[in-house]
Amino acid sequence: MKIKSQKDFVAGLMFTAVGIAFAWGATNYTVGNGARMGPGYFPLMLGILLAALGAIITFTALVVETENGDRIGSLAWKPLGFIIGSNILFGILLAGLPKLGVPAFGLIVAIYGLTFVAALAGDEFKAKEVAILATVLAIGSYLAFVVLLKLQFPVWPSFITG
Repeated sequence: MKIKSQKDFVAGLMFTAVGIAFAWGATNYTVGNGARMGPGYFPLMLGILLAALGAIITFTALVVETENGDRIGSLAWKPLGFIIGSNILFGILLAGLPKLGVPAFGLIVAIYGLTFVAALAGDEFKAKEVAILATVLAIGSYLAFVVLLKLQFPVWPSFITG
């Protein structure tokens, strides 16, 4: 059978592999059933759905004809680096690195860092728009996680709040 869309074929295989890994990992927890769900129920179902979606996409890539075979291009290393880097920066800013002496900067600073670094991945960078987006995300995250869900984690830098 000939692959008619390389992008969809590879994406489908990736979804299937990740779905199977999540479903398999969820079996280490108590799964329960639909009426009494255990901690492994949601990741198991999500993994199964992701694997099924991946199988459907892979099958479609083998059956549906696409223009020029929908070839896979080169990897976009710059955006990939900035997106992964922004997530790593978020984790470091949120909780700090005690072993290296980096203090926790809290949720607000971490969201600003994440937003500004991730925005560098695009073709255009408009600081004013990114600042507005970061402010909206910071306020929304504060309201959702700290006010409504009452989660306990640093909101402001530890050297300010003590």
